[in-house]
Amino acid sequence: MNIVRKMMVVALAAVSLLAVSCNKNEQTEPQEPQLEVTAHSISGSWELVKWNESALADGTYVYINFVRNDRTYTMYQNLDSFNNVPHVITGSYYIDTDVELGAVIRGNYDHDSGDWAHRYIVKSLTASTMVWVAKDDETFIQEFKRVDSIPAAQVED
Repeated sequence: MNIVRKMMVVALAAVSLLAVSCNKNEQTEPQEPQLEVTAHSISGSWELVKWNESALADGTYVYINFVRNDRTYTMYQNLDSFNNVPHVITGSYYIDTDVELGAVIRGNYDHDSGDWAHRYIVKSLTASTMVWVAKDDETFIQEFKRVDSIPAAQVED
């Protein structure tokens, strides 16, 4: 019985050592901490980098700047314009908290006098990235990265 016990201890030690050595070989990047979704934490400029898990087509862009004080936004995009001229959209945004879903962002347009087509669950928010999923269509996913400035805004000035 003593021999069987020793063999089990040796086998367990070998498996543990193997598991530890495998973990050392994996190099994982530290994950950025998730932020609470507030007007303050999303304030600033963002670039849409993926739409439904695909990069935007070459030459197209969507930038959005969120202003925390008055909860307004300005969006610059050329998805529906010609000659690379930005279409500027302004409006207000709101952040609600759903007990089951978490933070939900919604908004309206100043000039088109209507609401956004979707309400979005903010699935992830770090200092440099943000992911939205449409509340009514989980396949509609938008991924943003924070940018220092909006190149399209300079065309307007």
